[in-house]
Amino acid sequence: MAKKIPFNVVFATDEDAAFPASELNNHGPTVHGWRSAVDSGLSTHDIILRFQQPAKIYRIQLLAHQYLIPEKVELWLHYSPKSLPSTPSSQYFDFLGFVALADNANTNHKSRELQSVTVTPRRGTHLKLRLSGAHCNEYSKSGQIALMAINVLGEDLDAGAINMGEEQLTSESPPVDTATGELALASLCDDLLFSMYVEESIVQHIRELEQRKLQAVSSERFEYARKLKLCMTALRTAGERLGRYALAKRQAVQQEDFSAAKLRKEQIEMYRACVLKQLNVQQLLESDGVLSQNDQSCEIYAAGKPNLPPAPSLQDVAHALSEATLNTNTKPSSNASTSHEEKPVNEASSNAECVGALAASAAALHLHAKSHDELPQSPRLPMASRHSSPMSSRQGSLRRRNKSAPRNSYEDYEERAIPTLRQECQGNALLEADPNRSRSRLNDRERRQAALPILVFGSELVEQFYSRQFQDREDGLMRLRNFLKEQEVSNAETNEHAASPNKVARSAALLLHRAVRDAVYSVFNQATETVRVLFLEYVPGRVSPNEVARCVDRLLPELLAKSGDPSARLHTLAQHTILSIAACPQVAEQHLVAPALSRSVGSGTHQRLAMSRLQMLEQLVHTQGISTDKHSGLTCRALSDCGCSGIHHPAEPVRKVAERILLLVYKVNPRLVRKQLPPDDDITRRNLLYRQLFTEFDKLDLERKQELLETNKYNSSNENDCLKPTTSADASRLLKSKSGHAFGASTGIGTDNGYVSCNGKQQYNEQLKRSMLSASNSRKGSVSNSESTDDTTPKISCPFCGWCCLGSDTSQLDRHYWKTCPFLTKCPQCSQVLEVAALNYHLTTECDAKDNYVVCTRCTESVHKQLYELHQMEDFCRELKTGAARCPLCHDDVNLPLDGGWKLHLLSAGGCPGNIRKRTLKKSN
Repeated sequence: MAKKIPFNVVFATDEDAAFPASELNNHGPTVHGWRSAVDSGLSTHDIILRFQQPAKIYRIQLLAHQYLIPEKVELWLHYSPKSLPSTPSSQYFDFLGFVALADNANTNHKSRELQSVTVTPRRGTHLKLRLSGAHCNEYSKSGQIALMAINVLGEDLDAGAINMGEEQLTSESPPVDTATGELALASLCDDLLFSMYVEESIVQHIRELEQRKLQAVSSERFEYARKLKLCMTALRTAGERLGRYALAKRQAVQQEDFSAAKLRKEQIEMYRACVLKQLNVQQLLESDGVLSQNDQSCEIYAAGKPNLPPAPSLQDVAHALSEATLNTNTKPSSNASTSHEEKPVNEASSNAECVGALAASAAALHLHAKSHDELPQSPRLPMASRHSSPMSSRQGSLRRRNKSAPRNSYEDYEERAIPTLRQECQGNALLEADPNRSRSRLNDRERRQAALPILVFGSELVEQFYSRQFQDREDGLMRLRNFLKEQEVSNAETNEHAASPNKVARSAALLLHRAVRDAVYSVFNQATETVRVLFLEYVPGRVSPNEVARCVDRLLPELLAKSGDPSARLHTLAQHTILSIAACPQVAEQHLVAPALSRSVGSGTHQRLAMSRLQMLEQLVHTQGISTDKHSGLTCRALSDCGCSGIHHPAEPVRKVAERILLLVYKVNPRLVRKQLPPDDDITRRNLLYRQLFTEFDKLDLERKQELLETNKYNSSNENDCLKPTTSADASRLLKSKSGHAFGASTGIGTDNGYVSCNGKQQYNEQLKRSMLSASNSRKGSVSNSESTDDTTPKISCPFCGWCCLGSDTSQLDRHYWKTCPFLTKCPQCSQVLEVAALNYHLTTECDAKDNYVVCTRCTESVHKQLYELHQMEDFCRELKTGAARCPLCHDDVNLPLDGGWKLHLLSAGGCPGNIRKRTLKKSN
């Protein structure tokens, strides 16, 4: 396996004094890397590395700078035996190739590019990098280039490899990891991406743990090896965070902010100690021999990935330092207190400074002794420092206000600022310590964005919207809401320079567009309330229609996105806000909300977002009704298109709402809805979705026909015309036609709304007679009302397997469903009879015991949670083929399930091997 080849930089054409080439010898978060000299005038820059011993090279990794980027890096390799002298001028290098680096403009020059080049196995002792060209950008205008790190992966040459010829060496292939297909590394720590961003001490611990893991696997201590693997993963996450802290400490040292550097140092040591103790690293290393506890399960590693302790902030560190200072100072005796009273004030101030100077040394011992549980979770600073200004916190000492009180009393410490916070630690310590800090001023970009709101509302209110404090943003929204409510009063007063309502609405929409995207719930709640005030109280009668449309176009997309949020309170609040906007008269007149809601719902739309849109559309249909204006978004065609797309969504709640919308449209225009659905026949009704939908259509048709018969009977009685009476049995058979079509529609008498309009009494009577005759002669359960004189004997048939029998006893069909139909099965949990193809979906989404079942990610079957691990060990748990389904009874693949695959699988001669139902009843003609 490949490992990191140590090297030293022996030659560089030029370098910056602050960034020498020797920085490339080490890897870590705090390395500076190499930079060329400013205005050196060289077109190419050479860097030569010498390996500590001859090695066989497999891969070379380069980490470029974020903005000082060379255009091309050439790689040259040289091999010289130890017996021959070698200098950079006398070496002959073989050209390996070159690496082209991107200009990094797409990331705004904030990320670094890592290039890994795999080469054929070559032996070498020196590696030369030739960097040429420079990508010009706004940060690099002088042609200066840099290289952050370089890593060489390979193997040390043994005696056999040294004597081997170059041809034999190049014919070999580098070791490859069979799982990933990448170069097999001896240790994860050898990768440049790992070693550059993980703190050095954590890297050492991970290397030791990795060696222990190999020993544990060879000794078959698998529980111990599992703990070591989880511990290394958690340590890598903690090491990356410690690396960022180390970078912040180095930056503080460069700025000569030593107070911040001291806090960062204590923060690193505190967090490192907490992590090592939380993960039991010393116990896992087994420095004193084999421990039996490592072979047993423990609480921290029982649930998979262990949880890391929370990282202490600078405020936590400062609070711990102050506690350490307080604990080191003993309480003075009464004699000492009287003697302190006689000391002058200058000596008291110097005494306080000594206490602050000793705080760091006492805190170092105190912090190492404290456990993680003793660390302050929510530290509070002294009251004086919380309410004092930054200038007062920078003072070296404070004079006593009450000279009779002892100097080292608790009140005296409460009035003093923490010694470590007397200076600004990169601005972070004071910002975290003072909750009443002032709002930050707007920068140039924000001031350009908010130019109109500043002109209308003033810079103070706009600064609250851009503040990092959520309390300030809440106050800004409350002030804006009060402004909108009192705008009419302020205009009535002699205010000649007040902005027009259009500008006020536009400015408010700009600020609310930022507020509705806020991640804090309280701010979003205030923002939605302000939106309702804007559209329901301020806009009507004041703002022009064009400006209203502009405000809706700005706010509606953000609210629609929030309506799909997983949090119930967020998406419910967003839905109410959108419906409130739709209730605004000017918004309803221009039809600004409904067209956005009535767009087709794709199968890839998230369930929460799709259901929220359909629920709001359903509510608009109830409140505003179905419109005939084609631009309203509430026409029959738009609603039916949206509903038909929603019933094909994979989520059942979305399909239920789409069905309700289709039923609302069906009451107005049934012909349009049926035209967009598949034909109503036995094949279509085998689908449970269409069966339920067509059943509801039949109920609506029955109600409509009953109303029609009553209306026509009443009209005919008023005209004193005799209508041939019909028996109740014939009428019920006529009204229960499965097709659901009005009996006047087949002869072209039906109108747009589905109601029958007869031209006269005789025509109506003749039509009624023909319909009743065809209904009495039709086969029970047939699809249409066409006449059938050949078969007058009633017959019952199964729509799934084709079983049929003579007679009209429906209990036989129910008995067939319950016991013998091979297309159906019983749910093992709730005993519900359902199709075999729908059993997996039923167990995870519809069954009463659905919380106990999960979907296998490999074979897509529904498996009990307690049996999930055993299920994945079975042979039948395999990947599902494309275009196939998995039978829950025999665990075989059903090819082309939508094209008769289930029928072939369940009803063939052999049948499903796992189906206990056998076709004992023969099909009768």
